[in-house]
Amino acid sequence: MPSPWPDPLILAPLTKGGNLPFRRLCVDFGAVVTMSEMAFAGPLVRGIRKELALLRKGPTEPCFGVQLAASKPEMAIQAARAALERGAAFVDLNAGCPIPEAVHKGMGACLLDRPRNLERILREMTRALEAPVTVKLRSGFKDSRINVLETSRLAEEAGVAGIVVHGRTREQRYTRAADWDLVAEVVKARGIPVAGNGDILTWYEARDRLAHSGAAGLMLGRGALIKPWLFQEIHEGRELALSASQRVAVYRRLAGYFREHFGEDEHGRQRSVDFLGWHFAFFHRYRPLPAEEWLERSREHPLLQTRLDPVPTEDPLEMVLACPAASIHRQIAEILLESGDDGEAEERLAALACGLPPPEERPRRAEDQA
Repeated sequence: MPSPWPDPLILAPLTKGGNLPFRRLCVDFGAVVTMSEMAFAGPLVRGIRKELALLRKGPTEPCFGVQLAASKPEMAIQAARAALERGAAFVDLNAGCPIPEAVHKGMGACLLDRPRNLERILREMTRALEAPVTVKLRSGFKDSRINVLETSRLAEEAGVAGIVVHGRTREQRYTRAADWDLVAEVVKARGIPVAGNGDILTWYEARDRLAHSGAAGLMLGRGALIKPWLFQEIHEGRELALSASQRVAVYRRLAGYFREHFGEDEHGRQRSVDFLGWHFAFFHRYRPLPAEEWLERSREHPLLQTRLDPVPTEDPLEMVLACPAASIHRQIAEILLESGDDGEAEERLAALACGLPPPEERPRRAEDQA
């Protein structure tokens, strides 16, 4: 069966991170298949503006898919039609979202515990819609019940065009490494395209996951948030290893996209600062990971699940870009939005280094403290 994804790399549906300006940046670096943030079907059908905004497709996005959260087929179909009317190339049903807001309403990962309802929604969607319907699954709801072979079989029988498997249970969230052996089992068992998702930070991890699993594609989430140029790295089979100056240029480009998207007034500026500052919670985690040094370690344990301390440096620009403090991220965002060119941005960012606390006094990421 032909793949619903015209390229093997898929930008994951990222809450807040999957905004249109960020998707536009990923397209600049070779992303072909992009996806909306997960949209709740009910508010879409009721015409809630905030939810409808998630369906907006950027003019440069070659293949834009919309992911929906729904518990009933009729609501899923109406929401899907709204997405297709706005330019979506395919519609994806979320059967993996772990957040209580979705689960307590019978949506997202809750469908893993109600596989017959999952099948019914997908079957009615595939019958009613002319565009491809896909589904994103986790390995199961609880660690004690890994049922992705069952749910993927029901999805295939319902007529979906493709399946994405995130190799973790809802219970695990992101605390354990994704199970790519399980992804490989699903690929072998199904007769439709299956893409894998979880723990891909480098081009060589992407190569190894594809080779090991036989998957038709890879969905990139946190890896793309850390370095949007991951798409280019995987396509070209090499690390770009962008310098601090080169990364500032990338981040300024994103700042410009936010300015265009939200507008130049004070409200738009604050929205841009909020979103751009949020992105630095991931951008600051970047570090070069040359294959000659990290390949074997990546095969022992995913690099996304490994605590990677910043590379020791005396470069003030690198020090600022690697700072984990949210207050600094907001200042970085303001500087990027206000600077007239890359050089000015670099000078102002480097000046921030003088006020940084020593590394041992800086806050750690939440997952590092768990």
